[in-house]
Amino acid sequence: MQRWMEIVRANRSATVAAAIGTLLGLAGSVIIGLPPPIMLGLLMAFGLATWGIYRWRSRSLEPRPTRAPGGTLASSALAALVVVFLAAQAVPYGRDHSNGPITGEPEWATPKTRELMKRACFDCHSNEVEWPWYTNVAPLSWTLWKHVEDGRDQVNYSEFDRPQREAEESLEEVKKGSMPPPYYTFGGLHSDARLSADELAALIDGLANTPGLSE
Repeated sequence: MQRWMEIVRANRSATVAAAIGTLLGLAGSVIIGLPPPIMLGLLMAFGLATWGIYRWRSRSLEPRPTRAPGGTLASSALAALVVVFLAAQAVPYGRDHSNGPITGEPEWATPKTRELMKRACFDCHSNEVEWPWYTNVAPLSWTLWKHVEDGRDQVNYSEFDRPQREAEESLEEVKKGSMPPPYYTFGGLHSDARLSADELAALIDGLANTPGLSE
């Protein structure tokens, strides 16, 4: 225990950085949708890899430095980031990009209503999800798959032959601007999902007249 306390005191900056990283990781898990254990696991793997690489690189230094030199620690962290990133690609979670069959859809008020819903909502709430190349790159692939899983669990417009627990919230979510969520179109992503004022008004009217999509 005393030895560990000496290590902590000798590397106070690293300890503070670890604490800040943990807090940022928890905040990040809320923002991007990854469960906290997965986010903390990534941070822990990154921290351990950084420490291990630093200790391995400094093994030939005599005497060993009591403080991690800034440049050495930074380059070790960069190497650890690469190692953790490559290791994450071996995790199978998030790589199942299959789309189930379309077994039933709402009785859309108009074909335009369906077209607008497809553009704005089907990539998380249907069995017609399009999977760009970056959905194969972890840990981003984990986040995107989690969003689709959660979206389909709330309402799946391709499986309307069975009860959809939040289907009646569709109109209200569109009115509030929650669907599609702001992050979905952030930075120019999914430009097709950006609806003009006229398109949004048409979608709201269509949902109001589609059975099962409003209270």
